Amino acid sequence: MSEQPFNRISVIGLGYIGLPTAAMFASRKIEVVGVDVNQMTVDTINRGEVHIVEPDLDLVVRAVVHEGFLRATTTPEPAEAFLVAVPTPFRGDNYEPDLGYIKAAARAIAPVLEVGNLVILESTSPVGATEAMVGWLAEARPDLTFPHTHGDASDIRVAHCPERVLPGKVMQELITNDRVIGGMSSKCSTQAARLYQTFVTGDCVVASGPRIAEMAKLTENSFRDVNIAFANELSIICDELDMDVWDLIKLANRHPRVSILQPGPGVGGHCIAVDPWFIVSSAPEQARLIKTARKVNDSKPKWVIEKVYAAIGAHLAANPDKTAADVSLAIYGLAFKPDIDDLRESPALNIARELAGHVRGNIQIVEPNIDTLPKGLGEASLTGFDDAAAADIHVLLVDHTDFKTRLQPSGTVVDTRGVW
Repeated sequence: MSEQPFNRISVIGLGYIGLPTAAMFASRKIEVVGVDVNQMTVDTINRGEVHIVEPDLDLVVRAVVHEGFLRATTTPEPAEAFLVAVPTPFRGDNYEPDLGYIKAAARAIAPVLEVGNLVILESTSPVGATEAMVGWLAEARPDLTFPHTHGDASDIRVAHCPERVLPGKVMQELITNDRVIGGMSSKCSTQAARLYQTFVTGDCVVASGPRIAEMAKLTENSFRDVNIAFANELSIICDELDMDVWDLIKLANRHPRVSILQPGPGVGGHCIAVDPWFIVSSAPEQARLIKTARKVNDSKPKWVIEKVYAAIGAHLAANPDKTAADVSLAIYGLAFKPDIDDLRESPALNIARELAGHVRGNIQIVEPNIDTLPKGLGEASLTGFDDAAAADIHVLLVDHTDFKTRLQPSGTVVDTRGVW
């Protein structure tokens, strides 16, 4: 079977990874059909607009939509290649991975698959997810053959190629970062590499199969999670010993083989806060360090909240004429990392919700990257930096560039990022 050209590519899921990926292929003058279940998302993209904040993405989307290389729909259409970039959340509260979105995507594209097509799972997934997706595809299309039974002779090629980009730099890193490609056969890997080489200038590194490619992405983020947990634990120890953790880390990092990360209010985003649990779920008895690191980082928001309550208590003790309802609170940042609007798994948002539910005084939230507050923040109001300056307690949760350029506000400051 000769390898067909990629004249039309379909991207399933037009979120923080799917839309930039679709726009990147479209910028190479390839017809791209984006598929998303959200009609509002589809309509926004078809107007040449974007529904997420990512530098340069709006410019590229506007250009490729107007040039006719990108359009969005809610129903999959035939294509030569299908990239699945849908969420992989937890099932309930037990940190078990939920592959429901991948299963739904597989069933959605199955009716339009044709001999020679390539299907790539980009979603960050637990080990075995690509094989599960192939099973769902094969179940829906018994008239086609798949690589788990026919190898290189299969009608459909399947591979796993996890995204490895940093929010805020997605449009650059999609191009320059190496890609790990785990095909279910050698020809699956070759065809997947050929697809990404349309725009990737980094190396397309072929792994021995989809399982190790899945594990590679989980390992990358678990490595970072463990290192962040070390920094967060140091910050708690330094607070107990009345030391400045940021000064300590600067001193320790002067050693040529030491590179400690910076502490914060916890760990957020859909990757670092989630992926380690996928490893734990695969090998719960063996992943002891990874699990402990997750628990350290998951517990940090509670520690921050206790510091805020202590600051409120100290303020009341110093101002006996005030009641708890008279103490005003300003919260700086809700996103899971600086200078983006992404609130997924954000410890800052969870902290703000907890405080909004228990602090009786006025709460102002400063988040320059969003226009409206998400649900669960009670009577809190979205405001600007200058308007929040008069608050009694200032809680800095995200080190947005805008905050770094500002002078520390007067009043009591709980700074989880070492900005002030």
